[in-house]
Amino acid sequence: MDPGHISTPSNVSQALVGNTLPDKEILVSTATLHDGATIDVEISGTGPAVVMALNPVPVEGTQADEMRRWGVDPALGRNLIDGLADRHQVIAADYEGHVLAHPKPDTLTPDNISADLLAIADASGASRFVYYGYSWLALAGLQLALRTDRLEGLAMGGYPPIGGPYPEMLAVTRATHELSTTEQKPAEAPDPHAELDWDTAEVTMTEPQTRQFVTLYEELDGFDDRAVQKGLSHPRLCFAGSSDRIEYGPRWGNVVVDIAGPLLNNRSELEDAGWQVRILDGLDHVQAMQAANVLPVLRPWLEAIR
Repeated sequence: MDPGHISTPSNVSQALVGNTLPDKEILVSTATLHDGATIDVEISGTGPAVVMALNPVPVEGTQADEMRRWGVDPALGRNLIDGLADRHQVIAADYEGHVLAHPKPDTLTPDNISADLLAIADASGASRFVYYGYSWLALAGLQLALRTDRLEGLAMGGYPPIGGPYPEMLAVTRATHELSTTEQKPAEAPDPHAELDWDTAEVTMTEPQTRQFVTLYEELDGFDDRAVQKGLSHPRLCFAGSSDRIEYGPRWGNVVVDIAGPLLNNRSELEDAGWQVRILDGLDHVQAMQAANVLPVLRPWLEAIR
């Protein structure tokens, strides 16, 4: 396969449904991914295309309550879409939710993720687009940018384009995989008054779910994110909270995953390489991904580059 370009699956169907934005139709489409599985793709608004790998449907019930306990907005995807769809065509698919529901333990590789993201873009008919992703889905965006000429811009939140914590994330995912094979317990209702603690949190993901992320980071073992910068020419944005630094306990090998540090320490290098860099003061990894903090950074950048 040519590393500069990936062909995308063409088995895509479209159907018009519903309407959640005033005077704007919502188009729901279906894309076929690298393993033959399908994923719903929601297309909102009109204008330049923006692809986002996030859930357009607000989470409800006990899962929403648990998300709120960790500081995550159950309607995160919907709020980001609605915050952009007046000026952009927003193409959204819950890729993370999909791979958790349909694990790809041996095939969640950078090549296949990139092909999947292009298939999602194809579901809208967008030939060119900006991609926005957060955390490991930001990492996926960088890999996509290296494999296609269809990007008009790349926005990475919660993962540094230079100095990314690839060895640390490989260690964390391997530890999580090991825990998933030894600590499986029946799901219990969370105590709403309990203090949240990464060190004592139970690993509830299955072995195939955790192994797919080991596959991803093993494929990226030795990846040189500095060396690839010269191959990027489109507009680029990166951001993270200034407090985005996760210290894992002994169960994860006392690994420290530092997201903010590389942006702070390499800011001049990033800017010289063509990145706009934004540091969100006082915010951690979860806080910096919320729509109220992302939109004031992402929306002006999108409008400026177009």
